[in-house]
Amino acid sequence: MNFDLIYMFKVIPVILTYLPITLVISVAAMVISTLIGVFMAVLLRRGRVLKSLAAIYISFFRGTPVLVQLLIIYFGLPQLFPVLNAMGAIYAVIIGLALNTSAYLAEIFRAGIDSVDKGQTEAALASGLSLPVACWRILLPQVCRNAIPATGNVYIGLIKNSSLAFTLGVTELLSAGKLAATESLKFFEAYAAVALVYWALTILLGEGQRRLEKYVGKPYNN
Repeated sequence: MNFDLIYMFKVIPVILTYLPITLVISVAAMVISTLIGVFMAVLLRRGRVLKSLAAIYISFFRGTPVLVQLLIIYFGLPQLFPVLNAMGAIYAVIIGLALNTSAYLAEIFRAGIDSVDKGQTEAALASGLSLPVACWRILLPQVCRNAIPATGNVYIGLIKNSSLAFTLGVTELLSAGKLAATESLKFFEAYAAVALVYWALTILLGEGQRRLEKYVGKPYNN
C-alpha cells in the first residue's frame, strides 16, 4: 500500500492558506441566504400570487443540482444579459450558493413561524404591545429556538457545497488540494487532507450550533 501519512499532514498548512477564500464564500452566502430565506418565508404566508411565486422559487432551487445553478449563473446569465460578463467567479459562487440555500431556509423559517401559537402574538397585542415589539419579544425568540437545529445543518451543507467553487475557477480549499495532488501525484493524501479540513470546519460549526441551542434553552438533538 502506497500511502504517505507524513505528506498528508504536511500539505494541510499549504491547503489552509486558501481557507480565507472558502470562509468568505461561506459566510457571505450564509448572510445573503438568511435574508432571502426570511423574505421568502414571509411571502409563503401572504396572498395566493406571492405564495405561488415563492413556492416556484423554492421548488426550483431545491429541485435542481447546485452545480447546474452555478453554471447557469456564471456562464448562462451573461449570454442573456451581457452586462453580467463583468461578474467575477467568486461573486457567482456566492450568489448561487445563497439562492440555493435560501430555498431550504425559507421552509425552515416558515415551519418555525407556524410552530408558534398565533394566540401568543394576539395576547401580546391585547396587552398593549405593538406588532414589531410583539414579534421581537414573543415570536422571534421561539422561531429561532425551533429553527436553530435545521438551520445549522443547512449551514454545514453550505460550507461543503462551497467546494464547488473550483468548477468556476475559484482557488479555494478543494482547488488547492487538486493542485497539490497534481504536482505530487499523491492524490489520496492530498484529497484526504482537504477532507480533514472540511471535517474540522463542520465540527466547529456543529459545536457552535450546540452552544447556541444550549444558550436559547433547547437541548441539542443529534
